[in-house]
Amino acid sequence: MHKIVRLELLGLADSDDDELLRLGSQLRRALEELDVVDVRSGRSAGGISNGAKSGELIAAGSVVVTAASFALRQALLLADTWLKNRPVRGIKVELEGRVIELSDASTAERERLIDQFLAHHEVPAERQTEEHPAEQT
Repeated sequence: MHKIVRLELLGLADSDDDELLRLGSQLRRALEELDVVDVRSGRSAGGISNGAKSGELIAAGSVVVTAASFALRQALLLADTWLKNRPVRGIKVELEGRVIELSDASTAERERLIDQFLAHHEVPAERQTEEHPAEQT
């Protein structure tokens, strides 16, 4: 089963949309190297202004990843590592309505936070078997 996670870069006080778009593109390219189904720039949830030429606006610094459950941890750990030495204060992660923020905690604390966050979204192996029984021949 594939899941969709939204990563939103949290800029510093002096960050502008151009900088966040550039950094979001860098993160997207790094995530494309993983075994994920899809990586895209995130779309703005806000309304479209009058005179806008596109039906969708790219949200500055937002990346949407579609991946199998087992690949999500790898994607979040990569995003957390990527965050180091970047001019942002953190990454907001949203999955199925739940949100965490990867920011100034220690590396071990962020890894523990990622593990706890993803544990809530994992389907136990026995339930997967019940939902998708092996085909009989």
